[in-house]
Amino acid sequence: MSFLGYCQLKLTDVTTLNSRGIDKIGKYIDHVFETNFIYHAVFWLVFYFFLVIVSQDAYPLGLSMLLNIIRIIFYAVAVYINLFFLFPKFLMKQQYWQYVTLLFLTMVVIAPMEGIAMYFCIPHDHISSMAFLKNNFNSIFILTFFVASSSSIYKIINDWFTHQREKADLQNQSLKSELKYLKSQVNPHFLFNTLNSLYALTLKKSDLAPEIVLRLSEMMRYMLYECNERVVPLEKEINYIENYLELEKIRHGDKFEIKFIQNGNHEHLKIAPLMFMPFIENSFKHGLHSQADAAYVNIQLDILADKVSLQVDNSRPPVMPMSIRKKSGGVGLVNVKRRLNLIYPGQHLLHIEKSPNSFHVNLEIELNQN
Repeated sequence: MSFLGYCQLKLTDVTTLNSRGIDKIGKYIDHVFETNFIYHAVFWLVFYFFLVIVSQDAYPLGLSMLLNIIRIIFYAVAVYINLFFLFPKFLMKQQYWQYVTLLFLTMVVIAPMEGIAMYFCIPHDHISSMAFLKNNFNSIFILTFFVASSSSIYKIINDWFTHQREKADLQNQSLKSELKYLKSQVNPHFLFNTLNSLYALTLKKSDLAPEIVLRLSEMMRYMLYECNERVVPLEKEINYIENYLELEKIRHGDKFEIKFIQNGNHEHLKIAPLMFMPFIENSFKHGLHSQADAAYVNIQLDILADKVSLQVDNSRPPVMPMSIRKKSGGVGLVNVKRRLNLIYPGQHLLHIEKSPNSFHVNLEIELNQN
């Protein structure tokens, strides 16, 4: 390759790199102005009229408007050099001394240019541009430096609020994802237990199997189509509980005592879906089995104007079967406690009491309808 060809190749590479860098800067500037152009324009317009009002006593109105146009132009140059170059390149990287030094040097360059531009607009007699600049340099420099550095303060505050908003949005999305994950764990748990009940009756060729299928279909419709909402009508949650209890009564027959008492009016109240079921399901899993004498499950739901209270009492066998002990560490109670903390922080009370022969759960939830 000839020397001329080599130089052309290198020049092409450099041009390409410079073009990429310019394009990158251009895209960043375009993004800033596309999203904030109106705010910037309004700010500079308001700032301009403020300067005109402040300086109208020193100069005639026409001259004051002209001088402040020059000021605004140089202020804007200083601000955008700071925002687009000095701030991200040095201050954001915590290079404080380099930032202050370069900002100071930038003002040293801009202030004389601003002073000379103002010199040619102001009527003056027998005074040179250097003398005018010398008399006004300090005030021009200080004001320009103040405006530029104020933009850094604004940028820091704005970035902090943006970060806090993004952090809150991220936490909110994380909360939604976690709740969705927890509910996805809970729903199959109920489904499998209900299918086990149906399977037990089909083995016995029971005539109650069709009723179980009907109630199961209602429960499945509720879980699949209505539990995706953040809250559901309390009436539908109670209907789901009643279907579940009827399935358990059909499965166990008259061998055990199963009671459900409901007090209060549930109209117009809403609650997070499937919040009660882990406690009710556990009461059957631990309270009713062949080894228990006089086993029972008693459930009471008290509904007030802005609060709902669930009490679950069930018997416990003297010796827990191995199959039950292995399941006792499941995800049901862990998930519902996590959901209570996520959805009703500071708005619920959960008390679980164990004794040798019984198990008691008391759950109170304040229902904030807003």
